[in-house]
Amino acid sequence: MLLPRSADATVHDGHFELVEGAGVAGPPAIVDLVRELLPLPTADGDTLTFQTKPDQRLGAEGYHLSVTPDGVTATAATEDGLRWAVQSLLQLVPDGASRRLPCVEVTDRPVYPWRGSLLDVARWCHPMPFLYRYVDLLAMHKLNTLHLHLTDDQGWRFEVRKYPRLTEVGGFRRESPAGHAREGREDGVPHGGFYTQRELSDLVAYAARRGVRVMPEIDLPGHTQSAIAAYPELGNVPGRRLETRTTWGISSHILNLSDATISFVLDVLDEVVDVFPFEYVHIGGDEVPTEEWRANPDVLALAATLGLDDVRELQGWFAGRLAEHLAGHGRKVGVWDELVDRAAPAGATVFAWQAEHRVRVALDAGHPVVAAPQSHTYLDWAETVDDPDEPLAINGPLPLEKVYGYRPGAAKVGGEERGAGVIGVQGQLWSEYLPTTDLVEWRAFPRLAALAELGWSGPGGDFGEFRQRLAGHLGRLDRIGVRYRPL
Repeated sequence: MLLPRSADATVHDGHFELVEGAGVAGPPAIVDLVRELLPLPTADGDTLTFQTKPDQRLGAEGYHLSVTPDGVTATAATEDGLRWAVQSLLQLVPDGASRRLPCVEVTDRPVYPWRGSLLDVARWCHPMPFLYRYVDLLAMHKLNTLHLHLTDDQGWRFEVRKYPRLTEVGGFRRESPAGHAREGREDGVPHGGFYTQRELSDLVAYAARRGVRVMPEIDLPGHTQSAIAAYPELGNVPGRRLETRTTWGISSHILNLSDATISFVLDVLDEVVDVFPFEYVHIGGDEVPTEEWRANPDVLALAATLGLDDVRELQGWFAGRLAEHLAGHGRKVGVWDELVDRAAPAGATVFAWQAEHRVRVALDAGHPVVAAPQSHTYLDWAETVDDPDEPLAINGPLPLEKVYGYRPGAAKVGGEERGAGVIGVQGQLWSEYLPTTDLVEWRAFPRLAALAELGWSGPGGDFGEFRQRLAGHLGRLDRIGVRYRPL
């Protein structure tokens, strides 16, 4: 019936007629949300009642929803729980003119506290209205975190008022790859754009009303060619001028680690935390080639002063500096799993992407982990490689069933399952081959719905039963015009 699958649901005889002008009572934020999302006008009253009350069984995001012939009642320990009750109620509203809701009792709570999706807006600057739409799609599936990848070699999308060239120069590139990057063809079409701090603040507030947190990522110290193009003094070769990268892949140009560069980065992070109130800031740390550091005498001298055996260890030192600074703002850091091998800051949450076993590596190192292995959660991968009509993708295949069947941290070590410490799951949509919003939706759905069920209901569900519910759920996506990949 519901997607994600509810922990406990019972359908009773009878129905409730949701009529125009039905009364809504509850916390003001929830009443406003109901009036915004329900497909008919409502008024004050108690036909639909939402209330918070202590209930340890429901946790921070659980809820109880009751639909009887007389009305709707939802209870939760927090307003976050009530928000998910609203989303479940919306799923019960049938298509067409009928507003007959089945009489049901639903008790539900998520298995994982982190249920997210990464959207890469650095490679292609998708328009702000789509980011609002994407937030709505996450909330619809009870996904509570939008991970915005805001900066990369090919574009800097976050307005930094102290350093305007980051967007004036780094936000634009001369052209982009045409076809697959390995073909070496370019399209000759300039691309660029960025989001102002006001635009992002408004998006964050909109998402919060729907129970979705927005985590910014400023990827450091690699994936920074756009920043070095804007401010050449950030690079490792004095006097060299770069352009914002026009090809995909990993740039060899990374930040130097001078005091001035670190001050620059801390200034950027100060503006980031002013816009994004979420407790996490993701500082990247992935795919950092160190050849430029090895050729930079200042970096070599820094490593020697710190007593490090290899310049690669400077990654951990650098991340530690950023984590310490962000802690002063009351923030925690997220990092990619390469940092586990480079002395990731204590307490950093690791996003384990490289392979399934990296989840266990990060857990064994004592970090909370968001499971995001490319083999199961990189939704920009093609679903199949056998269909000639499948759009161009960086890799594949990643079929729907494989996403649904992922068991985070479940591989056994010494005969014991090592899943404890996994705080959630996240589906990634890297955008090298997703230049349009239609392609983003095509790649995201329905696989993101499968990942949402994994995050909310936990692993081990029946895929056949899921597909039956998914077939009905796709009708909801049809009604709001989502360009999903047909089953």
